[in-house]
Amino acid sequence: MTETVECATRGLSRRDALAAAGTLVGVGVSGCTTGRAGMGSVGVLSAGSLAGTFEEYVGPAFEEETGTAVHGEYYGTNAVMRMIEGRTKHPDVVVSADATLLRDRLYGEFTDWDVEFATNTVGIGYNPETEIGRRLADGEPWYEVILDTDDGDVAIGDPNLDPLGYRAVQAFELAEREHELDGFKAELLSSVYEEPEEPQMMAGVESGSRAAAIVYRNMAIDHGMPFVEFPDAYNFGSLALADQYATVEFTTDEEGYTAEGRPIVYNATVLDDADEPDAGRALVRFLADNPDLLADAGLTVSDGVPNPNGPVPSEVIP
Repeated sequence: MTETVECATRGLSRRDALAAAGTLVGVGVSGCTTGRAGMGSVGVLSAGSLAGTFEEYVGPAFEEETGTAVHGEYYGTNAVMRMIEGRTKHPDVVVSADATLLRDRLYGEFTDWDVEFATNTVGIGYNPETEIGRRLADGEPWYEVILDTDDGDVAIGDPNLDPLGYRAVQAFELAEREHELDGFKAELLSSVYEEPEEPQMMAGVESGSRAAAIVYRNMAIDHGMPFVEFPDAYNFGSLALADQYATVEFTTDEEGYTAEGRPIVYNATVLDDADEPDAGRALVRFLADNPDLLADAGLTVSDGVPNPNGPVPSEVIP
């Protein structure tokens, strides 16, 4: 089964490979590794929004440079943290779509350092063949268009499983204030579909099962779909607006974790008990050392990253 999953995307187009990655999220997806006998590997448990980034960009480039294959599994970041805390997954590298979430949940017991390596923005990715898509393409304000949608036309991530989900909820609240839309957040939350598998969100939009989804910019790029970026006031992409973002929050159901609104910052660490710590540290250094590769994948690498936190090993940040 593992070999089937690892080679499932061989020979597929980029879009088809990403769609396959989404359907395989529950069992993990990795680049096909049968090309070099005897080479090493590194296990990654990552935020689902980076499935395309690792499968199409980081994994192949890291393997080419080091001879080490990347075996990735992708879930909502909240789910990733639960897996680590519950010891149901044992990766070498953990990658989070919310830097603070990783530190709050893993520091002390599982690691004591991380490296921030990229940022992102939130907006609406849409299918241009739908009525919603045509109106967005014509330049109508997204918040007017989305109010006219039928139940389930628009997807958000499950806010109890991943930061993309709770950022959508927080964006609705900030947009309600910004545009003076009384009841906007409540109305949207009564009609959107909560997708539990983050890598499936844009695959659903591309297939037409959903008209649009509240996603990160890179996720729309992964699927070649148009994207309307939210204004800085609620796209969580501006470090300068951190205080404004922090005026909203979301508390998860299961563990009662309260996440304040904050800029999107991706970070990575190697677990203290990693099976392949050297390979893990090499991969985190690779993320820090290759901003152009990350930019090609649709992420933003600003002047503030890479940014080390805690006692980062010298092999990662000299």
